[in-house]
Amino acid sequence: MRELKPQAILIHGTPAHTFDRLPAVGEPAPALQLADPEFKDWTLADFPGKQKVLNIVPSLDTPVCQRSARKFNEAIAQRSDVVVLTISADLPFAQGRFCASFQAPNGKFLSTFRAPEFGMDYGTLIVEHALMGLQARAVLVLDRQNVVKHCQLVPELTQEPDYAAALAALG
Repeated sequence: MRELKPQAILIHGTPAHTFDRLPAVGEPAPALQLADPEFKDWTLADFPGKQKVLNIVPSLDTPVCQRSARKFNEAIAQRSDVVVLTISADLPFAQGRFCASFQAPNGKFLSTFRAPEFGMDYGTLIVEHALMGLQARAVLVLDRQNVVKHCQLVPELTQEPDYAAALAALG
């Protein structure tokens, strides 16, 4: 059994922790199975030959999460070799409301509502805080074989990720 390595984050300046660490650069990404707004399940294998940006956010009902979804999807809109997977604990109904106002031709919005293990496997599950059960803000960039090329756990939940670093990892 592996040793857990919770990571410290801040939520509005208040200390909190994640369940474990993010997968490291060079490691294969853990398997995932998450539901889209139509309740269809998706896995990493459903995007063969594509690099993946995993934009992990607490809730699309917040402005920072909406901005990151828009920015990543707009940045790769012309790239057929990349998909943005915006992942949150929102129910598919809530994700559907956001998707109704935003077109993401190379993006998918996926919910962890049927997959509580996602946050444990990816090290993004918030613990020891009133927001426990939501995902910490993080970005992982995966290559075509689902090996981690870039990872960032955003240190303060209310801050946006480093878009330039994540997009640079796409090459």
